[in-house]
Amino acid sequence: MIKVKICGMTNLDDVLAAIEFGADAIGFNFFKKSPRYIAPEKVKELLDNVPASVWKVGVFVNEDDKLVRGISQELSLDFLQFHGDETPYYCQQFAAPYWKVFRLRDEKSLLLMQHYHCEYFLIDTYDPVSYGGTGRVGRWDLARKAKSIGKIILAGGLHPDNIEEAIKQVHPDGVDVTTGIESEPGKKDHHKMEQFIVRVKNCVT
Repeated sequence: MIKVKICGMTNLDDVLAAIEFGADAIGFNFFKKSPRYIAPEKVKELLDNVPASVWKVGVFVNEDDKLVRGISQELSLDFLQFHGDETPYYCQQFAAPYWKVFRLRDEKSLLLMQHYHCEYFLIDTYDPVSYGGTGRVGRWDLARKAKSIGKIILAGGLHPDNIEEAIKQVHPDGVDVTTGIESEPGKKDHHKMEQFIVRVKNCVT
């Protein structure tokens, strides 16, 4: 079964809806420049409502390792998602397992992936400026090739109307959505979120 991660969580209503609809993981963005940034103390309040069966993922971008370690331990995060330019050495120093994000631009991007030994590779859309959340579809052809390196979670421009085609073309181990199910940055459209999850779960790969 394909895993579904709903990222960019900022409020209790969206957290509860994601859990009700069957999300496998929820993500919290600790990158202060993101419109979906959420303070660790706020996340701690939200996690009281998250069952152990749902993965709790912390998203970081080129963050100080001491801060990452502190947040991870305080919130008992299941996974750390590194969305910046973190080295393999940096990623491997934490107790929690990690996901490394790759914004695939060309074949050379695939070569960089081979230096990381992570639980999942999160495949996102290349952008020369943004670290994610662009709402644009990425290179699905490169995402397919990335599967030969390790388990992948597909992200980048996904929404209820294209998720079935994305799964058909890429056959990912999981999918990650933020912008494609929002009514505004940091606020989910619950109808779109439910439709997205239902369509993923009903896909036969």
